[in-house]
Amino acid sequence: MTFVIDTTLFMSQLLIGALLSFIIALYCIPVIIRIAEAKKLFDHPDDDRKLHTKPIPSLGGVALFISILISLGLINETWISQPEFSYYFTSMVIIFFLGLKDDILMISPWKKLLGQILVALILTHESGLLIDNMHGFLGLYSIPQGFAYFLSIFTIIVIINAFNLIDGVDGLAGSVGTIISTSFGFYFLVNQQYSYAALAFSLSAGLLAFLVFNFHPAKIFMGDGGSMLVGLIVSILAIKFIQIAPSGITTPITSSPVLGFGFLLLPLMDTLRVFSLRMFKGRSPFSPDRNHIHHLLLDRGLEHRSVAILSALFSLLFIIVSYFLSVYLSCTLAILSLIAVFYFYVGVLYITRKRNSKDFLKILRSEERA
Repeated sequence: MTFVIDTTLFMSQLLIGALLSFIIALYCIPVIIRIAEAKKLFDHPDDDRKLHTKPIPSLGGVALFISILISLGLINETWISQPEFSYYFTSMVIIFFLGLKDDILMISPWKKLLGQILVALILTHESGLLIDNMHGFLGLYSIPQGFAYFLSIFTIIVIINAFNLIDGVDGLAGSVGTIISTSFGFYFLVNQQYSYAALAFSLSAGLLAFLVFNFHPAKIFMGDGGSMLVGLIVSILAIKFIQIAPSGITTPITSSPVLGFGFLLLPLMDTLRVFSLRMFKGRSPFSPDRNHIHHLLLDRGLEHRSVAILSALFSLLFIIVSYFLSVYLSCTLAILSLIAVFYFYVGVLYITRKRNSKDFLKILRSEERA
């Protein structure tokens, strides 16, 4: 009887918390746009990669940060009682202000990387957010602690940068982030991990409000403060999922890395692919180019809305496919199959490109001006 009452209480708090996150973000963003316009805090179209033709405020992350923290603060302490959440909040504050400083003043990629490493160390060492079991991937199960720290820190940094780098088309990072965080949220909710469900749904609700202003033509951008915050929260959800899914109360998933990888396949593999291409050419992994999947889709003639919606649908499809692969294949074969599907998708995009990217960018900009 106590369980039913507690669950009912949480569900009402979760609903109110998510709704509050949505309303706060929805209310804050127009105010932030006006402040950014008054203070001239814009993202200027100052290089060939940028697709917008006029200065646009890039402080959408401020609304996400405020809405998520207030929403979580509303949840009863019973549900946010795990000691690791204090370190999560600390990491969120650090990564948000690091990104916000870059949005306003610009900092070097290597300084951002140092900040991301600091956050990853806090999460792994202080909160115990570790991938310490491969669950059969490449024949490995429990792994040495040193390697677990390295793998976990690497995973957190890659996920943070993945959302930072896919935020190149109106509505893209917000749409994909909403799909991923909502999927994690439902899993945690069903398996009675209420604090993590609250974290996931607070992010989803804030992103939905942000998308009202970010779908093409965007009135505001997420900025590094927003995209890195989204990446950080998703990395927390992903690693926690890998930790607890094998012993889930209602839906245990033995091959949890498969589904965790499938949730993040699109942004994660796109980032690793682009980083690898840049380093193969002897360039910094943080140097700009037009090799991301959203660039390939734009080069095929798709508009911003189509790219964002199509990417969100593919992200959802990868999640569904990864679930069935985790059921019927070993962990290693399932992950390799997902990677093969991803590269097949990328190969099709390369083969079917019909326009030179620079020529298409000129056409796109001329259409926006018109």
